[in-house]
Amino acid sequence: MKEISAHLITDTIEKMCIEANMHLPCDIVCRLNTAIKKETNPLAVDILSDLQKNIEAAGELNIPICQDTGMAVVFLDVGQDVHIIDGDLTEAVNLGVARGYTKGLLRKSVVSDPLNRVNTDDNTPAVIHTSIVPGEKIKITVAPKGFGSENMSGIKMLKPSDERQGVVDAVLDIVKSASNNPCPPMVVGVGIGGDFEQCAYLAKKALCRSIDIRNSNPYYAELEEQLLDKINELDIGPQGFGGITTAFAVNVETAPTHIAGLPVAVNIGCHVTRHITKEI
Repeated sequence: MKEISAHLITDTIEKMCIEANMHLPCDIVCRLNTAIKKETNPLAVDILSDLQKNIEAAGELNIPICQDTGMAVVFLDVGQDVHIIDGDLTEAVNLGVARGYTKGLLRKSVVSDPLNRVNTDDNTPAVIHTSIVPGEKIKITVAPKGFGSENMSGIKMLKPSDERQGVVDAVLDIVKSASNNPCPPMVVGVGIGGDFEQCAYLAKKALCRSIDIRNSNPYYAELEEQLLDKINELDIGPQGFGGITTAFAVNVETAPTHIAGLPVAVNIGCHVTRHITKEI
């Protein structure tokens, strides 16, 4: 049994919240650089170049890439041989988020009640997903999720008879409806299977996978590429001004489902799809 202090969890998440908001993952930065070279629309090239300059400036000046520093989504893979000492896990996570958003001068966007709309003033509580896994470590992923893209996400409860084409159509319908609102180029996370809430979880988790890594199942890897090609044929383009770069990638995650169902969820990430992972 390995002991991990709640204080270490808090300190780690505090730093991760700041870093994730100021430095994009290398895979997205590289894909942006590649898109500038491949894009055929001159206006789209100019917009992509401006996005590139913004990302570089944020890193150099240690300021947020985007003014919407998001709602903190935290994935925790907790080893079953870990014993957390010195405090409560949920409290430790939320304290880390509160400190990170306060010390990092990050915008605090969370309200305590969805209708009464009173700001909590420290961007807590975080959305926390906890899984118990083998081992004696804790893997932490922090994904600040802006709501310009979150609001454009969707879920469809398809019938099994809709099959693969129904899934493709559902994803394309949601992306077309989103249009320029999620600040494209997008990263499109797709969850297929499970039930109503699990497919939405899968879509959010898909956004935390490197866009350089395809689904380990060749069938779904091919589906990812098919969806990406069709999305980029929509001519939405960077920030909605047209072009062949509407999305950087489509990441699909799946789960077993009921014989009567085919749930499909789409969680859209903007061109600053932020996430960072560390192990302690």
